[in-house]
Amino acid sequence: MKEFLVSPGAKVDLGRWDPNDTSAFPGLTKDDGVVMVENARLRLRELQSRLIAQRRHKVLIIFQAMDAGGKDGAVRHVFQGLDPHGLSVVAFKAPTSTELEHDFLWRIHPRVPSRGEITIFNRSHYEDVVAVRVRKLAPREIWERRYEHIVNFERLLADEGTTVLKFFLHIDAAEQKARLQERLRDPSKQWKLQASDLADRTQWAEFIKAYEEALGRTSTVHAPWYVVPSNKKWYRNVVVAHVLREALERLKPEFPPLAPELAGVRSL
Repeated sequence: MKEFLVSPGAKVDLGRWDPNDTSAFPGLTKDDGVVMVENARLRLRELQSRLIAQRRHKVLIIFQAMDAGGKDGAVRHVFQGLDPHGLSVVAFKAPTSTELEHDFLWRIHPRVPSRGEITIFNRSHYEDVVAVRVRKLAPREIWERRYEHIVNFERLLADEGTTVLKFFLHIDAAEQKARLQERLRDPSKQWKLQASDLADRTQWAEFIKAYEEALGRTSTVHAPWYVVPSNKKWYRNVVVAHVLREALERLKPEFPPLAPELAGVRSL
């Protein structure tokens, strides 16, 4: 999945990343993709069982996207059936008044995974260098220094045994318009649509610019960014599932051996 990887220090131009691209899997159809994700989930369940039992590794997955980019869908489809005892999803909303009294990472750090856990951030601390920047919620001298804080924070997590995977789900403006329109029409999805989504849409170019800088300045060897073509939802799921499976395979989690004090026990 290296074709989706943002190289550390790269200057990112999202205009060069085609959100309709499916070339990593030539000839793949939607039906093929659904089967691939199902197979990947089976392997993820096995790897997660080992991860939980071993209690050695920690995995943090971060999803960022433009509004209607597919964060909820990716979580729902890729992680379906995983053991909830070792999986948590955190959806960061606008900070509360209490959270605003502290540094911007104060509310983030307590939610990172413990040993044996997979934690998913549906939006994250990256809102503090994207939304805060575009909406002018803080002056430049504040959000500008946060890039370095984020890199150092994620370096700390990695040094302490956390595998950090970051996915930017890339859609274009036309696809966003279609998805927001669908939310407007569908009563089961109307709750997802906020007036702020429409306001943000008028600042599409500013959000893209903010994401480009964030991706380029914070993709590192220890916490890489993946730009996932996401106009096709099924293909998005394929890419995320495969990146995650490859990452867990590299950890090589194993079931721990029988406790020494039980070595001589043959039956109960």
